[in-house]
Amino acid sequence: MIKKIKELLWNKKYAVRIAKKNGIKLNKNHWRIIKFTRNFYYKFYISPSIRILLTAINKKYKINITSIDLIKLFPKNPSLQISKISGIPKPNKCF
Repeated sequence: MIKKIKELLWNKKYAVRIAKKNGIKLNKNHWRIIKFTRNFYYKFYISPSIRILLTAINKKYKINITSIDLIKLFPKNPSLQISKISGIPKPNKCF
């Protein structure tokens, strides 16, 4: 039930608004990461690690996003910013 409520509260407008508050203008790679993160969370009920995220994104889209690229996409704290924009709880290892 809680899962359904959270899904209903999150939408693309919400993601754009949160990203804008964090100084991020979302592009195709941001959306790929957001979509993957949301799907991963609702399948396993945990946020993906950066390593899992990058491996999966690069394999699925046949691109090469590195951890440096991820920092450029989400400059303040990639794990935390991705979670916020994706509308999922922050990762356990986030300070």
